[in-house]
Amino acid sequence: MAPQKTYKLVTVNNVPERAKKIVGRLVEALKDQYTIVHAANAESPEAARPIFDDIVPDVVFTASMWTPEQSSHVFAQAKEVNPDCKTLAIPQGLQVDKGPEAVVEWISERLPALLES
Repeated sequence: MAPQKTYKLVTVNNVPERAKKIVGRLVEALKDQYTIVHAANAESPEAARPIFDDIVPDVVFTASMWTPEQSSHVFAQAKEVNPDCKTLAIPQGLQVDKGPEAVVEWISERLPALLES
């Protein structure tokens, strides 16, 4: 059965190419269950709001370089634009400590439950 809904994802990552690569692997891994479109990347928490206003994301990921406080601020802004927006903060340091494979695995384990909630 084909996925019913398309999710617009915005990432907040100061390395846009890395965000694109990780999301690409995630989209591929979950394509049978979900249609996820990487709509945009904000290169900093401060740059996120105008992108949210423009795109109105369904899902927002913050990368592992941001602190929990920075991620919370980003998520609050996303929810102002779309109260139903799903959010996921990649644990601080995960990319540096364990690499991109660990990030893809971590998101893949959590995203289905998040999208279904």
